[in-house]
Amino acid sequence: MRTWTGLALLLAGSATAQAPAERPPAERAAAREPTAAERESHARMLERLARLAEWAEREDPYLGQGPVPALEAELARVAPATPRAAEVRFLLSQEYLRLGRTEEALELLAAAREVVEALPAAQRPEFAARIAYEQGVAALRLAENRNCVLRHGAESCLFPIREGGLHADREGSEKAIGFLREALSAAPPDSPAQLAARWLLNVAHMTLGTWPDALAPAERIEPAAVASKVPFPRFTEVAGAAGVASSNLSGGAAAEDFDGDGRLDLLVSDWDPRHPVRFFRSLGDGTFADESAAAGLAGIRGGHNLVQADLDDDGWMDAIVVRGTWLGAAGNHPKSLLRNLGGARFVDVTYLAGLAEPSYPTDSVVFADYDLDGDLDVYFGNEDDLRNEAPSQLFQNQGDGTFRDVAAAAGVENGRFCKGASFGDYDDDRYPDLYVSNLGLRNRLYHNQGDGTFKQVGKVATGPMDGANCWFWDFDNDGCLDLYVASYYQSLTYRLAPTVASVLGLPPGTEPAALYKGDGRGGFVDVAGEVGLGAVSLVMGGNFGDLDSDGYLDFYLGTGYPGFDGVVPNVMYRNERGWRFHDVSAAGGFGNLQKGHGVVFADLDQDGDQDVFEQVGGAYPGDAFRNALFANPGHGNHWLEVTLVGVSSVRSAVGARLVAEIREGEATRSVHRHVTTGGSFGCNPLTQHLGLGKATRVERLEVRWPRTGRTQELRELPVDVHVEIVEDEPGYRVVPRTPFRVGG
Repeated sequence: MRTWTGLALLLAGSATAQAPAERPPAERAAAREPTAAERESHARMLERLARLAEWAEREDPYLGQGPVPALEAELARVAPATPRAAEVRFLLSQEYLRLGRTEEALELLAAAREVVEALPAAQRPEFAARIAYEQGVAALRLAENRNCVLRHGAESCLFPIREGGLHADREGSEKAIGFLREALSAAPPDSPAQLAARWLLNVAHMTLGTWPDALAPAERIEPAAVASKVPFPRFTEVAGAAGVASSNLSGGAAAEDFDGDGRLDLLVSDWDPRHPVRFFRSLGDGTFADESAAAGLAGIRGGHNLVQADLDDDGWMDAIVVRGTWLGAAGNHPKSLLRNLGGARFVDVTYLAGLAEPSYPTDSVVFADYDLDGDLDVYFGNEDDLRNEAPSQLFQNQGDGTFRDVAAAAGVENGRFCKGASFGDYDDDRYPDLYVSNLGLRNRLYHNQGDGTFKQVGKVATGPMDGANCWFWDFDNDGCLDLYVASYYQSLTYRLAPTVASVLGLPPGTEPAALYKGDGRGGFVDVAGEVGLGAVSLVMGGNFGDLDSDGYLDFYLGTGYPGFDGVVPNVMYRNERGWRFHDVSAAGGFGNLQKGHGVVFADLDQDGDQDVFEQVGGAYPGDAFRNALFANPGHGNHWLEVTLVGVSSVRSAVGARLVAEIREGEATRSVHRHVTTGGSFGCNPLTQHLGLGKATRVERLEVRWPRTGRTQELRELPVDVHVEIVEDEPGYRVVPRTPFRVGG
């Protein structure tokens, strides 16, 4: 266990303070140059990632050329007026659309349709029934490319589309309307095909400003069905002005003060092995600079998800990038442990740390001090196809910069297709328990036995079947951890339909997300329907935070799926005092129609409220998009930000509990937080934001440290400040802040 210069000896019991202590900030290790062993590890990873980029161009089924050369060759020799000629054109059109050759895709679809319509009905291929729909999808993507991408503005692609998001180039949407109306009229009422075509037809009319009046009653989705039911201030999308609107495919995101200057930076990944991991340094004036190369990230590429964690307890936040998701046996891509040498200068120490082999496809990585030995351990929820070829991994931190996989001995190999994982001490025994969200099979809740092993807990909190992003949180401020589990339902065709059915009030035919309310003793009950979360969304990324600083946690869902018809709005839910959630996506301006992945809640401009960053982009090269950053307009409530510094516990205080007692008028209530980065796809800062509503002071703040269970109590804290509290040291330090406006 490490010691830090200047920290007091551990105190027994609790510590009480009435005023800030006059002391310097907790010390970090001095910035340093990489060692020879670290440089060698970094070089090995660069070589491996370079080979992976070459592989992606040739063989990646999402990103590479795939069957295009063979289909093009066959098209040149196939008899022109045959079913196979139509089929080759159709198949090649889908590949061209995937690669971003949208206009060529439309030409091939038209040619395929011409051949199909000349064939006798008995000879028409299976795809003929959906060719009009596919033409509508491709035309709508053409409209997005020419407008939302090339002519992007602050209102672009925000659903429901209003004046600032209307398309200047109308050709794509006008074509799409004709095709989609045809597909709609040919489909049986309320069938998946009809619901999907109806939705996209309404979106196309929105882009032209002709919705809903230009639609017949049977075609129309009424404005009331997609409007927010409660008022909410509108956030402004400022990613371009802030300098973080990089174009990318799907990936992860994290906000943290990586360089130690007191401002939050952004780390963003892209799952394309040819695309870089980006470091955006906050300049303190509302803008960010892409300083990826200066941060040592040149050649560090790919990554569908990432997290930040101070794994070596030196006070500098490191990061882990994971790769290979959705690729099965071809996805044995390496993970990356990026050690921060100080000042946001990273070196890849994966090989040196013992994390490089074996490599498994993974989308989930989460950390905790599961054995309470004072350092952070890491769990990788891998994507096993039931052949036990990709078991999940629990790497125990050895305290010397290396890690050892103990998943088998600990009983957490899972052996299922994991899409999310979260640590949380749900029974309040100090030992962090583990939830694993699986696709296609029941999820798993593992209780930490406190002896280095976990026990799977029966059938508790095991839904939904198609589990995705998940997180522990206390949504109702009762002091007991609850659990949110998203649903990412699978369907081969018209995958859009259940979401549309949910909007229209029809049975969606699939499982919604689950919200398990915890009782603090290990019991959970799903209350999603009771609190207004019965709607179905195609959830990928997501996270939580307190948008209006009322003390209750809201959450944002990044939605979509790889298909180009996955044009569904991302969803923001506001928490009404722990008893009801309201969809405020439309009112707040959060309904981005592009594919949402890593989500971050963070006060990026130090003005006391949380902004929302979202990594946006699809799975295919033809579905790239720019990130979104929603600037918080403010809500007039008070707040307190708390940075905890562990001494006996891990320095970053992961797993610590916070309780703030506040008085609003004559009423007294508590605000509960536990130190975490939030959801399993997107990372908030470890500094905790506590919304205080109209309270003008914090009557009492209690901190419970995870390793020892000891508490510190501070009384009569001011509001609207950022404080630093060191484990077992009296008092607190007010952290200086210089507010600015993100995006200028």
